[in-house]
Amino acid sequence: MRYAWLCHPVTLVAASLLLVNDHLLKQAWPGFVTGKLSDVAGLVVAAPLLSLLLLRKADLAATLLTGALFTLVKTTETGAEAASLAWTFVAGPSHVLADPSDLLALPALGLAWWVRKHEAPRRWLAVVGVPLAVLAVAATGPAGSPPAADTVRVDGGRITVTSTWGSGNVSTDGGRTWRLAPDRDQDAQGQKSMCVPREPRRCYWVRGDGVRVMQSDDASVTWQPSWEISPGRLEILERIYGERVSSVSLAVQATARGHVVVVANGRDGVAVRDESGRWTRLGYDPSGQLTAGAATAMDGGQEVHGELAVALLAGVWAIVAGLMIAARGRRRIATHWIAPALATGSVLPYVLLDPVASGVSAMLWLAASALLLAAVVLAIVESVLAKIPSTALWQALGTGVLVALGIAAPFRGWAFGWPDSYDVALAMAAFFSVAIGALGLTLVRRTARTHSAQP
Repeated sequence: MRYAWLCHPVTLVAASLLLVNDHLLKQAWPGFVTGKLSDVAGLVVAAPLLSLLLLRKADLAATLLTGALFTLVKTTETGAEAASLAWTFVAGPSHVLADPSDLLALPALGLAWWVRKHEAPRRWLAVVGVPLAVLAVAATGPAGSPPAADTVRVDGGRITVTSTWGSGNVSTDGGRTWRLAPDRDQDAQGQKSMCVPREPRRCYWVRGDGVRVMQSDDASVTWQPSWEISPGRLEILERIYGERVSSVSLAVQATARGHVVVVANGRDGVAVRDESGRWTRLGYDPSGQLTAGAATAMDGGQEVHGELAVALLAGVWAIVAGLMIAARGRRRIATHWIAPALATGSVLPYVLLDPVASGVSAMLWLAASALLLAAVVLAIVESVLAKIPSTALWQALGTGVLVALGIAAPFRGWAFGWPDSYDVALAMAAFFSVAIGALGLTLVRRTARTHSAQP
């Protein structure tokens, strides 16, 4: 049986370990052990999965090809870039790094081959093994983190921003344009406060308690905010990067028409105050260069996928609950119980794991949506067979849709800036879902009662 290798208990354990390690352990304990654990588990799963794409009796070739491709990716920049492009196409934004030390995991292919020689046919495990292996490989861990801007320095007409990648971005036109350049003085320390050279009473300061710049017009006696990112937007950034974000360093450059301020904001890149007093955020593109477009791309409401999955799941449950109420015991509709179980099983992984950060592809989201749709369709079919009143059926469907929208709308609004507080969005979603659900299910119950009372 072709699937026996992939469905061996050792392979299934490796696939499960790959999922848990990439999405939980790496975030909790990043380092050498969790990094190499992914490589070991991935190789054990990759060889049997690749064998399914080759001709029969090509298992040895699949094992050798897995090792060769792994070596190419981990030892050459070209291989790493090609793997990044391929993984981005298959599973969403991904960044694969060349790291020769990962070759320590190659002996795992020996374990994979041992499993191949000791496989036992288990046809029923194919139902579990194939989806699990595909999900483990496709739902990769977070794409490589962007560099973090950590120091800003001014040297005459040159402004240099250094990052955790060990590279520098240089501007010679007051922060309007930037180019990558080697950092000539990586050991230099950044400053947290600085006054304008020709205006000693005007000073700037980063407190380190958020993405915020303070300004003083009386030589540091009193301070007031000059520019900041609101707490709600800051929470969005921390969801994106999976860590605390704050302003850590700044520099002030005197110009012919005033002065320029450049602030290093860690993973968020930099903020630049131009000579007119206007502040602009600049983020890092994949090459590590500062650009305005990279910062703008982060403000698109893309960090509430978990909440949207909850909204979708709640809508399905509301529909199924409405159909169960409308059935009123006419017959036991098994699908009414199968549908929510199917919905929960298909969506729960995406509720627990942030799809953007986890690298979950649009294809997997579509697959989950298809399962949800199938659950609802099955429940509707069984409800029609049970001769549920058409009015009650439409009321149940409408209740589910409105409950989902009642939860999703506040969180989408929060992601785009209104309301700014996540707690307010959460309270709004809870109120709308409970109110809409109670009203809708009450209408379904009344309609079903009226219909059953008719002769």
